[in-house]
Parts: sequence; structure tokens; C-alpha cells
Amino acid sequence: MADAARAGRPNQRRRTRKDLLEAAARLMREGRSPTLDEVAEEALVSRATAYRYFPGVEALLLEASLDVAFPDASTLFAGGPEDVAARVQAAEAAVTEMVRANEPALRTMLANALQTRARDHGDEVPARQNRRSQLIEAALEPGKFDPAARDRLAKALAFFIGTEAMLVGKDVLQLDEGEAGAVKGWAIRALVEAALKNSDD
Repeated sequence: MADAARAGRPNQRRRTRKDLLEAAARLMREGRSPTLDEVAEEALVSRATAYRYFPGVEALLLEASLDVAFPDASTLFAGGPEDVAARVQAAEAAVTEMVRANEPALRTMLANALQTRARDHGDEVPARQNRRSQLIEAALEPGKFDPAARDRLAKALAFFIGTEAMLVGKDVLQLDEGEAGAVKGWAIRALVEAALKNSDD
């Protein structure tokens, strides 16, 4: 029973963090600039709990605004292609566009996440919200994959979609946007084809 409780705690912490972001987004859509106390009340958690997840209201509101800007899978794939690689590339392009439009805020969010992880030694509260995996899963939906191959593919694709991919292309490799997009597109198609081949074997 104790093991089950321990296993459930990470999921509960992720849900609490998500609840705080959704509460902040709701209040912001009402045209408000809420305090951390107001967000905590809206999320039905204590002020102390809210502070465990975010260093301050500025970090919370910043991430909530980025949460709203993240591509929505149902909109992105409405009437979209059935080709899995094309769907993943469409997801990558949509996320890249969002990252480009919000680069300074995303860099600040990453800095906040690093501070949270350093403060809590990485084992208390989640430092980041995983948005990309749901989008990747939606992109893979039409594919006929072996479950193990699909799981590994979804995880591998997460390396190429998101803010970190932008940082590698721009800061580390110093690629222009066109070349970075071409490299990611090549990698995405290669990964999808490899997963489909493994599923056929």
C-alpha cells in the first residue's frame, strides 16, 4: 500500500501543477492579473502549495500564458494528413512557430525551471509541464506501430520538438531557421520510418 502511495505522488504533483496553470489561465482570460493567493484559491490549493511549484506569481503567469499559446492537437490535425511523418512535422512546425514568437519568455521559463529543480534537488515538485507528449501522441494516432516501438518513438521525437530543440539549433549549432528545420524534418522522418519498420518485423 505504501508503494502504491509513493507511485501515485508524482502523478498528483503533476496534476497540482497543471491545476495551478489552468487556474491562472482562466483568471487571465477574464482580463485579470491575479496574485498567487488568487490563483491558489481558484485551483483549490493552499498558498504554501502554490509557492512549492512556482517561485512567484510572475513565473506562474508567464508559464500560464505560454500554456495558452501552445498548439492544440484537435485544431492542428482537424482534417489534416494521415501520413504520420507529415503529422509529426506539422506538430514540430507549429511548436517551432510558437517558440519563435515567445523565445524570451520561454528562455525565462527554462531559467525558472532550473531554479526550481536546484532548490528542490529535482525530487519534490515537477519543474516543467510536459505539453509536447500529448501533441506527439495525437500526431502518431493513425500509425500502425508495435506498442514498444510507438512508446520509444514518442520519447525520441520529444528531443526534436520544443524549446530545447531551438536552443540546440540556435545556440549550440548556430544554424539558421531553414537549416534547423531541414535537420529536424530529416530526423523526424527517419525516426518514424525506423519505428514503422520495427513494427513490421
